[in-house]
Amino acid sequence: MEQMEQRDRPEEMEEADRAVVAAQLGRTPRAVRRVAHRCRCGLPDVIETAPRLPDGTPFPTLYYLTCPKANSAIGSLEAGGVMRTMTARLAADPALAERYRAADADYRRRRDAAARADGIEPLPAGTQTAGGMPDRVKCLHALVAHELAVPGVNPFGREALDALPAWWRGGPCVRPLCNERQEQIEMSTKSVVWQGKSGESVKPEKSGRPGKEEVPWR
Repeated sequence: MEQMEQRDRPEEMEEADRAVVAAQLGRTPRAVRRVAHRCRCGLPDVIETAPRLPDGTPFPTLYYLTCPKANSAIGSLEAGGVMRTMTARLAADPALAERYRAADADYRRRRDAAARADGIEPLPAGTQTAGGMPDRVKCLHALVAHELAVPGVNPFGREALDALPAWWRGGPCVRPLCNERQEQIEMSTKSVVWQGKSGESVKPEKSGRPGKEEVPWR
């Protein structure tokens, strides 16, 4: 796969990005701290979340992959049984296992640092990180999100990225447009119109599930 563009530092979350992420997920994102990585199309594809929800509930996943195109491509990769092979390799390759443990430790350090920065209590010692680390591989979405946010840290996230097709080539997963056709706008989930597959402007429609909206993907 072509080398993805990387950013050295996560960037603060602006309202326009929150609107995009809401459309990608089909719901309002919870406990978002910042954009951790952007797709080549310019939209967020990984967000960093707070270790606890506003009510104090633990939220162990620090890096969350939001792009539906990337998620779909990773789902196809997982369906091929690659995670079983990766997990088996941990027992046979001590060097790989050490790198995976280091990725787990990196995740914990960054999650604890996020908690301290937000003035909230870090999660208890021993709380799981993500993706099955450090002993197995059970979610490539989480490992890819970690690798995109912190390049070179997660060995299986890197392997998965290298095995994926260039999902961004077809254009953005969602296309925010302004009702007034202005070039720049302070967007919100209420003011954004999303471009459908045939190019028409459409509003997200309720799906019948609480807190869930159907969004036309590109």
